[in-house]
Amino acid sequence: MNTLQSWISIDVVFYLVGALLMAVAILNAVDKSNPKRYTTALFWFLFSLGFLFGDLMILMLGKQITYRIIGCIVMMLALLAGANLLGASQTKNDHTELKHESAERLGNKLFLPAILIPVITVLLTLLGKNISVAGLPLLDPKNLSLACLALACFLSLTAACLMTKGTPLDSVKEARRLVDAVGWALILPMMLAMLGGVFVVAKTGISIQTLVSAMVNPDSRITLIIIYALGMALFTMVMGNAFAAFPVMAAGIALPFLIVHHHANPAPLVALGMLSGYCGTLMTPMAANFNIVPAALLELKDKYQIIRYQIPTAIGVLICNILLMIVLV
Repeated sequence: MNTLQSWISIDVVFYLVGALLMAVAILNAVDKSNPKRYTTALFWFLFSLGFLFGDLMILMLGKQITYRIIGCIVMMLALLAGANLLGASQTKNDHTELKHESAERLGNKLFLPAILIPVITVLLTLLGKNISVAGLPLLDPKNLSLACLALACFLSLTAACLMTKGTPLDSVKEARRLVDAVGWALILPMMLAMLGGVFVVAKTGISIQTLVSAMVNPDSRITLIIIYALGMALFTMVMGNAFAAFPVMAAGIALPFLIVHHHANPAPLVALGMLSGYCGTLMTPMAANFNIVPAALLELKDKYQIIRYQIPTAIGVLICNILLMIVLV
């Protein structure tokens, strides 16, 4: 096991996430109103194992066996989600009136805990690098942003409990309600980020470079820019994440053709390329955290309604990106 190098490290964050997921699994397992309580509990239990016991499995079994176990868990999660075996509690909320009274009493103060999270995260990122407790850094310097976000969430939760007179158990129950509402889409961003890593290791960018070389004239600058921007949008639509699409398209088109061959300015090129990827984010259900999760939380009857409203804007911004690349890059 790694020696303690900071009080709030990425390992601590993973353990907290795993503990919350395990609590969600237990609450689902004991909820008789959920018609699919056992399979729902199994889904979140399996998902929590990597967070809670990943380091222990590597220590005891080695990386290769652990990676195979995690791979099997991922396939089981896909089977449970694909077979529509996740459910939600059917218990009616008896505290609706109490919540309305509390909301009226607190008014706009209810927004304070939500605002505290980004504010504290930014302040800690800028000022918390040198904070030490008993000779150890408070925040993990290698994962500073994540450590700051975790501490900000804890402080925000504390403030929320003090304001509403609630308890941490209440927050866990509400977290379970939100997790049930979102369902399997909650883990999709993480899975897609892993897919991006797989594409990088598989050298998909080199394959794209070879394909473009065979089909497009390398001297056609405008054509390459259009392919790069459209490719960023399309790969993002497939992968659900512009950050996952970026290394593939950068290695396949931006770097060899536009930067090396045409001497394009890298800064505006990659910035506009990422923005083109975000256009794809607006047009795909694979970007679950942007498009599917809000629809689930708002309880919209049509879960694709958000995407349909975003498509015209996304296409317009994508065209503007292409024109800006031609002019600026």
